[in-house]
Amino acid sequence: MTVTAESSSQLHLNDIAQVALTVQDLPRALTFYRDVLGMQFLFEAGNMAFFQCGSVRLMIGASDKPAGGGTTVYFRVADIQAVAAFLKGQGIALVQEPHLVARMKSHDLWLAFVNDPDGNTLGVMSEVARD
Repeated sequence: MTVTAESSSQLHLNDIAQVALTVQDLPRALTFYRDVLGMQFLFEAGNMAFFQCGSVRLMIGASDKPAGGGTTVYFRVADIQAVAAFLKGQGIALVQEPHLVARMKSHDLWLAFVNDPDGNTLGVMSEVARD
């Protein structure tokens, strides 16, 4: 099968609606995402819990398979230093402290990383306007 720009544009893929992460302990993960990160809890269905984060829904699903398998979810924040301080205050170790990744014409891109209780990598990103 050959995919062309024309055939790809017919899919009309717009926004990402949902991201899924695998966890091994759903109650522990639910507490982390709801109570520690402050995400808006939507509902629980079977071995899954759903949260709203801006226009994207996050689904965490319990599985016997090992979690932390190479997927990184990035959360946009206004003040990465303040978020890093808050996370540390919650007892969450930063895998990487906030650091400058790239300087663009209009802004600087800063990233920091933490792991959730199941080892999934969560990125925190801030695009800081340049003067």
